[in-house]
Amino acid sequence: MTITIEEAAERLKTAERVLVIGCSGSGKSTLALRLAGRLGLPYVSMDREIFWLPGWQTRPRAEALARLQGIVAQERWIIDGTSPGTLPLRLPRTHLVLWLRPPRLMSLYGVISRWLHYRGRSRPEMADDCPEKIDREFLAYVWNFEKTESPEIEENLAAFGPEVPVCVLKSRRENNRLLARLAAVH
Repeated sequence: MTITIEEAAERLKTAERVLVIGCSGSGKSTLALRLAGRLGLPYVSMDREIFWLPGWQTRPRAEALARLQGIVAQERWIIDGTSPGTLPLRLPRTHLVLWLRPPRLMSLYGVISRWLHYRGRSRPEMADDCPEKIDREFLAYVWNFEKTESPEIEENLAAFGPEVPVCVLKSRRENNRLLARLAAVH
């Protein structure tokens, strides 16, 4: 069930488990961290806590899934990360999904800006010793995200139907509007 920004702000007043999903560079971490601070929800970065080990080593899948199941079982969280293949584990426990879907140029701008800012260092929501990097493959992933990842996201969201409200945010301005609206109702 798709809801408006105003409805999402109202739901955030009582939501205890929130997913923030979207393309790399769309502003997921920024929004999730700001919401976590305002709502007092524990922040979980899937990149840091689930997928990556130091030195850009991938966490073994079984261990990653076990970690994710443990986090999802907790009473309160805001999870920053898309991973369409893990949505069936997360959606049944989710009170609200915030899906960031800006134009791909905005996401490309986001990943390039992030790379320039953290070049040679690990960003806070990434595992230690994973310095920010950018390459052709990653840029292609961002460029093609809507075509390659969004259909699976949509299928997963549809499978959970109206039980899980989804607010689609299409720009940083809309992200900020949600935060401002939350401040007005909270």
